[in-house]
Amino acid sequence: MNTVTLISFLFFTGMVAFLTWWKTRGSDVDTDEGYFLAGRSLTGVFIAGSLLLTNLSTEQLVGLNADSFRDGLSVMCWEVVAGISLVILALVFLPRYLKSGIATIPQFLEERYGRSVRALTAGIFIVAYMLILLPFVLFLGANGLNSMLSLNEKFGVSDYQMIWMLLVFIASLGGAYAIFGGLRAIAVSDTFNGAGLLIGGLMITYFSLQVVAGDEGGISGALQKIDAADPDAFRSLGASDESTHWPTLFTGVLLLNFFYWTTNQQIIQRTFGAKNLAEGQKGVLLAAFFKILAPLILVLPGIAAAYLVVTANDQQMMDAVGTNSDGDWNSSQAYGALVARVLPEWLLGFFAAVVIGSILSTFNSVLNSAATLFSLDVYKQYIRPDATTKQVRFSGQVCSFVVAIFAVIAAPLVFYGRDGVFSFFQGLNGVYFIPLASVILLGLFHKTADGRSAMAALIVGLVLMVIGTFFGGGDDGWLASTFVNGFHYMGAVFAFLIAMQLVMVAMGIRRDSPYEQRDAKLVDLTPWKPAPYVGGVLVLVCLGVYAFFAI
Repeated sequence: MNTVTLISFLFFTGMVAFLTWWKTRGSDVDTDEGYFLAGRSLTGVFIAGSLLLTNLSTEQLVGLNADSFRDGLSVMCWEVVAGISLVILALVFLPRYLKSGIATIPQFLEERYGRSVRALTAGIFIVAYMLILLPFVLFLGANGLNSMLSLNEKFGVSDYQMIWMLLVFIASLGGAYAIFGGLRAIAVSDTFNGAGLLIGGLMITYFSLQVVAGDEGGISGALQKIDAADPDAFRSLGASDESTHWPTLFTGVLLLNFFYWTTNQQIIQRTFGAKNLAEGQKGVLLAAFFKILAPLILVLPGIAAAYLVVTANDQQMMDAVGTNSDGDWNSSQAYGALVARVLPEWLLGFFAAVVIGSILSTFNSVLNSAATLFSLDVYKQYIRPDATTKQVRFSGQVCSFVVAIFAVIAAPLVFYGRDGVFSFFQGLNGVYFIPLASVILLGLFHKTADGRSAMAALIVGLVLMVIGTFFGGGDDGWLASTFVNGFHYMGAVFAFLIAMQLVMVAMGIRRDSPYEQRDAKLVDLTPWKPAPYVGGVLVLVCLGVYAFFAI
């Protein structure tokens, strides 16, 4: 890292830290509501910023661009379909969540199903964040920073050693945000970092296409070159040999997107901190708009990198990307290599700061969610019901510390040396997404299902998803021969779990009286009047994007 790169890195990092302190000075972090929900004071802009940057981290920057390097535009489904899920969150789920006045999804499940379901779901969330989500974010962040800045060469250590060093650094810095700042500090820093990420990501796309074009036609010329070299690169519907073959849009891909954006504690916690329903809906719909545009940052650079490596035989890119043990291009290195290839040195430090900010955003957001789940759903419910606010907050800080330690240890063990990591990551998410989604969805829209059917669905669902994910037999095993694609298996399990719960209700395993949601009266529930119309337009835009690139 030269002097110019270092200065630009320190300048942007310091600016975000100062602005976050300035905006959050005097904030209430001494109460449960202040620490975990930002005092229910978040406006639409901060909700949108926090939603976006909690999501737009290295798992997308590095992971999704890695998948587009291999499969082209079809992987945009993880972003574009998210726009539809966010519309559903704004119009259907958010009014119900804010009406209950909950701080966590397990709180709602206790109200709906009982304490045992609350405890089990809280435990599932915490373990999943600790062993799946955070390790993935940390590893791809460390891997991306190493490849774009060539840190292992500068420090004279191996890739593996450098990744370990970066993991410890990132976890320490992110932990400080989450442990001491609470949700408001996270949301504010997310918004500032999010602006930097959008600007920096668009710069990478622009400079990448300029390099592809050379002296011929600018951006339009670059797109024509890529299309001529690989006509399938810009097709929205994936082929059968791609990770997101188009039928998966209606099974696992849809379900994973739906759960992630409507019922995942890590994401929707920032909407629980909304000042009122109208501000919450504004923030969610604004985030949906940016998610539809996200492929410009998260997919197109990977396609450009593939052209430079495979078609143009760009030596710098080829050397930086390298090959894996099977002789295939190491796609997980593609984005970092592209950044190092196309960015001027004076911008490299700025973008490195943006990347670290995006990592920290997701990392500290997840830690805050884990702390919220443990403190409110486990510690205060089962360990120390009479705990003071200070004790509850401290229990959350301890939980954050423990989760961070385990995540650092797990990160290289789970993901190092693996290609196609984003699809693998989504497969792991399905292990807990699918059972939880079936229970939460039925709980919201079915009045008589009770805790016994919910517990059965959670346990059976976890067992079935573990079997399918880890014991599927590989490309030639029973899962592939029966379901063709793991995402289809997720859809089948989800349908089975819903049916199982309905059958149990029909057999008489049900609530004594229909569930009626209470109104906690904590925030104004007056909706934003344009919300249905804005949501409808966003859905049409999502479908239009798919239709345009389908041919």
